[in-house]
Amino acid sequence: QVQLVESGGGLVQPGGSLRLSCAASGFAFDRSTMTWYRQAPGKERDLVAIITSIGHSTNYADSVKGRFTISRDNAKNTLYLQMNSLKPEDTAVYYCKANYGGAIFWGQGTQVTVSS
Repeated sequence: QVQLVESGGGLVQPGGSLRLSCAASGFAFDRSTMTWYRQAPGKERDLVAIITSIGHSTNYADSVKGRFTISRDNAKNTLYLQMNSLKPEDTAVYYCKANYGGAIFWGQGTQVTVSS
């Protein structure tokens, strides 16, 4: 059974930091391209950051470059998103997505709220 379980969301003040985790099971995590998306209320789901399976190449949305870092620990089957210098516009539900040989899996999401 495929599972992607996000955690680490919460309420944080502007300028603060959070680290999201996505625990994967039921598929070959180490051979999957992994992506973080986010969806704010009333908006479409947008790509935040992506990391490949081979070489661990990364890419980011312009809005988060220099503030967010995506990483993975294949030994723990876990994807991470370190978020620094958070802004109110980063408020959204954050989802992880796995692409394994064309099969797509999504997590249930974790809420991040940036507010004073």
